[in-house]
Amino acid sequence: MAQVGLIGLGHMGHGIARNLLIKGHSLVFLDHPGNRPADEILSLGGRAALSPAAVAGGADAVILCVNGSPQVEAVLTSADGVLSALAPEATVIDCSTSLPHSTQRMAELVAEAGGHYLDAPMTRTAQAAHEGRLNLLVGGEAGVLAAMRPVLDTFAEAVTHVGPIGAGHRMKLLHNYVSVGFLTILAEAAAQAQDAGIAPGDLVAVLRAGGGASVALDRIEPFLTRGDRLAMPFSIANAAKDLDYYVQMATEAGAARMAADGLRQALAHAVTIGAGEAMLPELAEILREAPAQRPPDTP
Repeated sequence: MAQVGLIGLGHMGHGIARNLLIKGHSLVFLDHPGNRPADEILSLGGRAALSPAAVAGGADAVILCVNGSPQVEAVLTSADGVLSALAPEATVIDCSTSLPHSTQRMAELVAEAGGHYLDAPMTRTAQAAHEGRLNLLVGGEAGVLAAMRPVLDTFAEAVTHVGPIGAGHRMKLLHNYVSVGFLTILAEAAAQAQDAGIAPGDLVAVLRAGGGASVALDRIEPFLTRGDRLAMPFSIANAAKDLDYYVQMATEAGAARMAADGLRQALAHAVTIGAGEAMLPELAEILREAPAQRPPDTP
């Protein structure tokens, strides 16, 4: 059994911590105001620490489950950060959604400190994290991944090695571009349907019987038909951040991003009007209030 450090006891990190402890690993987590209530984790034997360095000290693996690249860089490189106390041969496992070029730079710093690095972003929901059924997209050396499988398998149903350092986060941004994009399109269509007097249940039924059937439809349906905003606890602000990251990645690669720019605009509108903490399905209401967009001038 491994000694594991965890930074980020939020919706996803709480489920990760729970499963690590239930399945026999030792856990130290960072005590932070952004955490979910830690009562269950403490009752299972988890211990709180007051700095990233204290989390990393003596750990075989340090799991990061924070908002994005700025937070990853901060917890690793600050004066009392992970790198200041990382044990030789320990592995940093970044389960956040981060920018690939930042991931590669952080991996180099961890290697200089004598450790290993895996980028292992997650797909699926907080409920899947609670149940230990996440999917992980892993970038890094195959041997390091093999050594960490006993840790990862405690909270993941599928662990897919997608390439070298940075490939996991690149794949996650591609995944989130598609999944967040689908949900944003469905929300805008639902907003138009409501304005036109079409019952949400009728819209869902028609989409489900045709080409609109999808996991995204399943995730937005509870809000459309029952007003359940917590069926998919993923905030618009987080979705907007992921789309921003995707556009940065696409720009750096010289890739097309015309559709991405439109989706990014819809999410940015919601954040600008103060709805960033709303859940992503709530776009179906928020976009009803969006100002009409005049088509761009054409020659």
